[in-house]
Formats: sequence, structure tokens, C-alpha cells
Amino acid sequence: MAELADEAMEVEFDTVASWTEQAVRALGPEHAVPAGCRGSGSESALRWLADGMDLSTGSRVLDDGAGVGGPAGWLAAERGVRPVCAEPMVGAVRAASHLFGLPAVVATAQQLPFADASFDAAWCLGVLCTIPDKPAALAELRRVLTPGGRVGLLVFAAVRELTGPQPDGNTFPTVEELPGLLAAAGFALDATGQADLSDSPAEWTERADAVDAEIERRHGHDERWALAQEQSGRVGRLLADGALVPWLGLATAR
Repeated sequence: MAELADEAMEVEFDTVASWTEQAVRALGPEHAVPAGCRGSGSESALRWLADGMDLSTGSRVLDDGAGVGGPAGWLAAERGVRPVCAEPMVGAVRAASHLFGLPAVVATAQQLPFADASFDAAWCLGVLCTIPDKPAALAELRRVLTPGGRVGLLVFAAVRELTGPQPDGNTFPTVEELPGLLAAAGFALDATGQADLSDSPAEWTERADAVDAEIERRHGHDERWALAQEQSGRVGRLLADGALVPWLGLATAR
């Protein structure tokens, strides 16, 4: 079972990340942010988090678990900051660097290669639900933030018992667990919300769909694409059923 989970995570966040970079290069740079943000929230969710993170032009910002860098690229364009991307999958790190020109390092959320208090703000989008040891990941995030630094979170969280096929490699916290996890790691929870994952500009959806279509045209025969689609579909079904919610949180490092 662990091997299946590892394979699913590698396919979703490494292989498909590389394919996404290739497809964006073929279709044009305007596809980069929409494709890179798929699975990491809508534009309105990103804006809600960014507004609450109290950013200025010189803010040192970390994207913890950045994937291919879509949210970080959006943040750079919208808020005049240059986020550092940390991501455990090599293919995703390369995509973030190539597509958005952002500094990106291969690193797990539980072992970030940065000194204490290196960042003024951070966000972590759709990541905690892929990490079994959530306390370690949150403690490490607290370590690299300055006291008073703000963190924005998007977590796919359970509101009732999950039934049916589960996505391999995910361990979803409950909504009730999240405040305690944050407090234990040294964060004060300031605000919560729920993302509307469909609330993005129409062109975002069109461009993200175009990237998916290009990937399928190139790799639709590959069983790894089918696996990635099944993983995404399982999460989508849990969200549609209301068993999972896209929980948003803003917290301050104490």
C-alpha cells in the first residue's frame, strides 16, 4: 500500500509536473499560472490568503510545497514579491524555475533548507493533506518564519467519515484538528474560510483545460496519466460529496 501511495505521489507531483511544463511551453506562457494553480485553489482563494498575509514589495515569502509554481507565480505578478519555492519533487522544482523564473529548491516540508526566521510570510496550499507527520511540517514552517510572520493555508479537510475509494498518499485532517495542530506548532489562528474552487476567471479554466488536453494528446496512452486522473477524480468526488472541504486559514507565528 505504501508503494502505491509513493507511486501516486510521484506521478502526480513529478511526472505530470514535467508534462505540464512541456504543455505550457507548447501553448504559451499565459497558460502557466492557470495550469500551475490547478489543485491549489481558485484565484479568489489566493487573493483572500494574500490579502491576509500582510505582504509588501520587500517581503521574504516562502511557498512551502510549491508544486510547479503556479500560485507563487501569481503572487509574484500580483504582489510584487519574489517567492522562494520549496518542493520535494524534482520535476515540479524544474517547472517552477523554468516557467516562472523563481528560486526553487528540492526539499520536504519536514526538513526545509533555510535558517531560522528566514521568511516574513509563507503559504502552504494543498500540502498538509499529503503529509502524514503534520506536526513536524508545521513546526518546520514556524521555524523558518519570523515572529509575527503570517502564514496562509489551504487544506483539504474532512468534515465527516470518508467513504469510497480514497486517493493514494493523502491523509486528510479533520476541520476540528487543524486549530490544535497550528497552536501546538506555535501559531495563533487569526481567520478561517472556505475556498470556492470554481471562482476563477473563465480564461483560467479554459487555459488549464487546454493544458490538460495537450498533456492527454501527448501522454494519454501512458498509464501514469490515467493514474493521475484517477487520483484527481477521487479528491474531486470527496469534495463534491461534501466529505472534504477546501479549508482556508490565516495564522501568525508566535
